Amino acid sequence: MAQKRCTYVPDNSTPLQEKFINYLMNDGKKNTARKIFKSTLQIISEKDQHPEKVFEKAVENIKPHLEVRAKRIGGAVYQIPVEVKPGRQLALAFRWIIGASRSGKGAPMSKKLANELMAAANSEGSAMKKKDDTIKMAMANKAFAHYARY
Repeated sequence: MAQKRCTYVPDNSTPLQEKFINYLMNDGKKNTARKIFKSTLQIISEKDQHPEKVFEKAVENIKPHLEVRAKRIGGAVYQIPVEVKPGRQLALAFRWIIGASRSGKGAPMSKKLANELMAAANSEGSAMKKKDDTIKMAMANKAFAHYARY
């Protein structure tokens, strides 16, 4: 298995935050993404004492542990529930949080992102709904789990 590369991390940021900033970035504008993330943490700190903990808790709450994969067996396509690998859990969590934030209208991105992160830390919000829907779909298709080994 390939080893993860060690990347440069500024002294005031964690690797998890840097990865999130990379997902947040558009058109290679990392400085803009950093500013958005920094102002998001400032908005959260006005309402909570520990914005970094809120961010980590939000990401942890959004990570899905089950999802469905389409598999074609004998001419029929089945939705088969499978466990999600840790790297994909993180990618899905980031994608859902950022997608839910971008879909909101009429406010700066940092404010929308702060609201979504605080909602996710409290197990609510659009990203949390997306996770719940994914897990419900996997549970509904539990009958096809035996096809996972084929």
